[in-house]
Amino acid sequence: MTSVDVTPNQNDRVLHSLPADAADPCVHCGFCLPTCASYRVLGTEMDSPRGRIHTLKAIDNGELELDATVASHFDSCLGCFACVSACPSGVRYDQLIEATRPLLNQAELRSPCQNHFRQVLLKLLPYPGRLRALLQPLRAYAGTPIQALSRRLGINRILGPQLEAMEALLPALAAENFQDDLKVLHPAAGQRRSRVGLVLGCVQRCFDPGVNQATLEVLKANGFEVVIPSDQGCCGAVTHHQGQLKQTNELAEKLVRSFALAIGPGKPGGDEPLEAVLVTASGCGHTMKAYDELLDGSSNFGVPVMDVHEFLIERGLSKTFQNSLQPMLHPDGSTASAEAPLAVTYHDACHMIHGQGISSQPRQLLQTIPHLVLYEASEANLCCGSAGIYNLVQPEEADQLGRIKVAELRRTNAELIASANIGCTLQIRRHLNGGLSVVHPMEMLACSAGLHQPPGIQKSLSITKVPGEGDNR
Repeated sequence: MTSVDVTPNQNDRVLHSLPADAADPCVHCGFCLPTCASYRVLGTEMDSPRGRIHTLKAIDNGELELDATVASHFDSCLGCFACVSACPSGVRYDQLIEATRPLLNQAELRSPCQNHFRQVLLKLLPYPGRLRALLQPLRAYAGTPIQALSRRLGINRILGPQLEAMEALLPALAAENFQDDLKVLHPAAGQRRSRVGLVLGCVQRCFDPGVNQATLEVLKANGFEVVIPSDQGCCGAVTHHQGQLKQTNELAEKLVRSFALAIGPGKPGGDEPLEAVLVTASGCGHTMKAYDELLDGSSNFGVPVMDVHEFLIERGLSKTFQNSLQPMLHPDGSTASAEAPLAVTYHDACHMIHGQGISSQPRQLLQTIPHLVLYEASEANLCCGSAGIYNLVQPEEADQLGRIKVAELRRTNAELIASANIGCTLQIRRHLNGGLSVVHPMEMLACSAGLHQPPGIQKSLSITKVPGEGDNR
C-alpha cells in the first residue's frame, strides 16, 4: 500500500523516464553547493544536488536501496532549482528530482504521521472550498490579540512542529478571504488591446485575495479584457511539486476545462479566443507551463501560459496607465521624491527566477513607479524556505532558511518588500514579524495608479497625487 495516487515499483530504475545519461554531465565540481538551500542549513553532501545525483546513480545501478534513510535526503530538497542555474555543465537536476518525487511517496519511506500529514495537506490546500471551511472558525483567532498572546507565550509549541508551522503562517482573515465575487467577463478600460484569462490560485485567493483584484485592475487599465472562470480550481502546482502525478493531472484538466466552458459562442466569457492565460504566483506558472508534458498534449488552453509580469513587459504598459502612476508614501507618511525615493527590495521566488527564467520583468514594472528605487539583497537567489509545502513538512530547515532570507532582505534597508509568489510572501511575513510590509508588484502598480488600495497595508501602500507629474514625466 502506498500514500500516493500512483503505484510506483521500487525495483524500477529511478531515472527510467529520462535519457539513460541524464545524470552523466555532472562532473562533481561543487558549483551547486553554495547555491543549494538544503546544503546551506544541513551541511551534508547527501543533502546537496551533487550528493543526490551520486545517490541516484547508485540506486539506478543497483548499488543502493531506496529506503527511508536515503529517501529523507531527497525529501530535504526544496526543489528550488538554484543549482540548475548555477551548474556550468548544464545538468538538469530539476528533471532528475521530478523523476524521483513519485517514488518517495511509497508509504514505507516515511513514518505514518508524515504520510497522514502530507495526505491532509494535499486534500486541503488545492481545494479553496475546503480550505475556507477550515479557516472560517479561525477568524476569531487569526490576527487578533489572542493569537499574538498565544505566540508570545509559546502555547503553540504544544501543537508539535508541523502544526506550529501552519499556525505561524496564518494571517488575519477578512471577509474577502472567503468569497470569489468577481464576474466572469471584465471589459478593458478604454480601447481594448486583447483578451486574457486570469488564474486566481487556490491558496492566494484565500490568504491574499487583494493580489487578484489589483492584477485585474492593472490589466483592465492597460486595455486588456479579462476572463475569470467562476468555477476554476487549483492548477496542480502543490501536488506536482510533491510527485502526485494523477492528482496533478486531474486538477490541471479541471482548470483547463473551466476556461473552455467559459469561452465561446453564448458563453459568459465571450466568443473570442484569449491571447494568453495569466498567472500571478510563480509556483502556479511553473507547473502550468509544463501542462503540455503533464497532459501529454491531449488537453491544454491552446494559448500561452504567461506570468503577468512577463506578459505586461512583452506587451508594454499603455501610455495612459504610465501617466497615471503617482509617487507612493514612505511609511512615515512623507511623499517619495527624487531626493528621498521609496526604497524597495524585490524577492526572487525560486520558481520564477530558476523555474521560468523571469527576473528583470518584475523589476522593470516596479521601476515605472515614480521615485521608487530598488535595492538588491546580496543573496537574492537563496530560497526563502517556503517551497510549496516544504515549510510545513520540513519546518526546522524552512525556519532556518526563512531567518536567513529575512536577514538578507532587512540588510537592504528597504521600506517595502515586493514578492510575486504567495508561498514566499507568507513565509517572509512570518519571519519579519511586523515592521515591513510584503506586497505583490501588481498591488504596488495598482496603488500607484490609484486603482486599488489593498486592505491592511494602507500605511505602506499609499500614494500622493502630484498635480501634473504624470503628464510631465
